Amino acid sequence: MSFSGDDGAENPHKAETLLVTAGRDTKAQKGFVNPPVVHGSTVLYPTAEDLHAHRGEFQYGRRGTPTTKALQEALIALEGPQCAGVGIAPSGLAAISTTLLAVLKSGDHLLVCDNAYRPTRNFCNGMLARYGVETTYFDPLIGAGIAAMFKPNTRAVVVEAPGSQSFEMPDIPAIASVAHARGALVIDDNTWATPLYHRSLELGVDISMQAATKYIGGHSDIMFGTISANARAWPLVAEAIQLLGVCAGPDDVFLALRGLRTLSVRLAQHHKSAIEMARWLAGRPEVISVLHPALESHPGHAIWKRDFTGASGLFSIVLQPKPQAAVDALLDTVKLFGMGYSWGGFESLVIPFDCAPYRTATTWAPGGPSLRLHIGLENVEDLKADLERGFAAFNAA
Repeated sequence: MSFSGDDGAENPHKAETLLVTAGRDTKAQKGFVNPPVVHGSTVLYPTAEDLHAHRGEFQYGRRGTPTTKALQEALIALEGPQCAGVGIAPSGLAAISTTLLAVLKSGDHLLVCDNAYRPTRNFCNGMLARYGVETTYFDPLIGAGIAAMFKPNTRAVVVEAPGSQSFEMPDIPAIASVAHARGALVIDDNTWATPLYHRSLELGVDISMQAATKYIGGHSDIMFGTISANARAWPLVAEAIQLLGVCAGPDDVFLALRGLRTLSVRLAQHHKSAIEMARWLAGRPEVISVLHPALESHPGHAIWKRDFTGASGLFSIVLQPKPQAAVDALLDTVKLFGMGYSWGGFESLVIPFDCAPYRTATTWAPGGPSLRLHIGLENVEDLKADLERGFAAFNAA
């Protein structure tokens, strides 16, 4: 399911306006603000000549509907003039796997940052390995030093900015410069900031993926993925989407489009609340460090400030060394922070994590147990009070 962009001209409107207006055609929608949710597979042709020529805006439900077109047009506008097309997938992981299958073949070599989403690693170490693709993991802080890791058959580089657990901030322009000089594509998992706060295609990325399950959906009620690509990479992505039969259900497409319309106001609140919470946590005696690139104390802050226009609600903290029972007491005490393996919705979340068992290019030794927090849209003072109760249980244990 794919949709290619037009002439790539820069839209004169700001991002917030594009989120509201892009992909809307009220005339075609009989005056309604939102496009219809098209539940359809078969598209009929009026004449045999039209059938033979495959003439028509839509040919089959899997390959696009008015609903998917509206979403893709809006995403193309948000990604910027470098975006040649956007594909949609039924989950973030499906977007990742489709992208990698699109650009790799047996005998290729792939470079992946060591802080990548763990299911990305599992796909590389599992299916790609069985298909004859070699994966090498690299330090996300390597920058231009990645040149030493290239092989003659290196086809692509995968970065995640920042990593969604440990929050290292890779230097994407430096990595892209090296990769492009060697003919390789650069792929970015841009779920954390979305194109609203990080237009990675403008920084040299060829393919930008998102788990739109998170901030684009925004309400923890859909599974969704997007694949945005520049002119060089889009034909590969579009072909893979068609050959693999990748598509998303019409109701999820509609919910993703509805969520996209309010992305700017939601993400602004996530940004504001998370910064306040991160600064408050940095002053807590139970916390060794706060891993949030928008904080001046973060090693990647300069890169974040250069390449990003905002931050989301996701960051991590490292606690003082305590037994697991103390961490569990904290988790069992908090009420506003739910325990769940996702983020990007309206609710606050907390999970413990440990990267050490699966990091291979770098060592994860933060000095204490780690928690990943997603700061939702609740009142910040209520969230602080909730964590204070959790810290009291942590200390008591």
